Amino acid sequence: MSAVAVIALLASMQVPPPAPAIDAGRLEGTARIAPRLNSTRMRVRVYNEPGDLGAAAVSPPTGGNPFANVVLYLEDAAGLKALAPPESSTAPAMRQHDERFTPHVLAVTTGTSVSFPNDDPIYHNVFSLSRARTFDLGRYPKGETKFLRFDRTGVVQVFCHIHADMNGYILVLPNHYFVTPDSAGRFVLDGIPPGEYQLIAWHERIRPISTPVHVSAGQTTTLEVSIPLTEPTKP
Repeated sequence: MSAVAVIALLASMQVPPPAPAIDAGRLEGTARIAPRLNSTRMRVRVYNEPGDLGAAAVSPPTGGNPFANVVLYLEDAAGLKALAPPESSTAPAMRQHDERFTPHVLAVTTGTSVSFPNDDPIYHNVFSLSRARTFDLGRYPKGETKFLRFDRTGVVQVFCHIHADMNGYILVLPNHYFVTPDSAGRFVLDGIPPGEYQLIAWHERIRPISTPVHVSAGQTTTLEVSIPLTEPTKP
């Protein structure tokens, strides 16, 4: 076949056009919470659910950010699977530092492996009895790190067998559209496929609060999220 004939054949072939890129939207706004979020006392229990307050424990420091333990996330929907999550070569970490879990609240997507480094010059024993993930990493000393994969959505409460006042939370979420507001309560979620969603506000002392949001293609949706906190009951 001559070169001219080959060119003519290629020109006649039907080549499907590339799939159009998703014209994603943006969600931004401000979260407002009650001042008593900074209370020095809070209540947790090994078996409790969000908003179900248990035995008294000292509230972890927030580093001057009252929103440090707040997570805002989009409830799962078909459109949220259209865009792939950002890639990272580093496993998110929940450290044992100064006899605390740092960060106190860690949000991850399903299928994520979390590292548990021990920075303290003492042994820790990290465990959970939560329905979303039950595990016991055993005792290990300073400088060692254990890894664990989380494949089921839900709230995982983390404790230490050796230090009863240590506690933390891992939120295993179905998609990567989640954020912790900054110290002024501002937050941004980018790259959202257009559609109708529920924005969930989570904090350990309340039951999750749902706010409906509409995201339009190529546009920014703004909203204010109110996070009321109930007074903890007396121990």
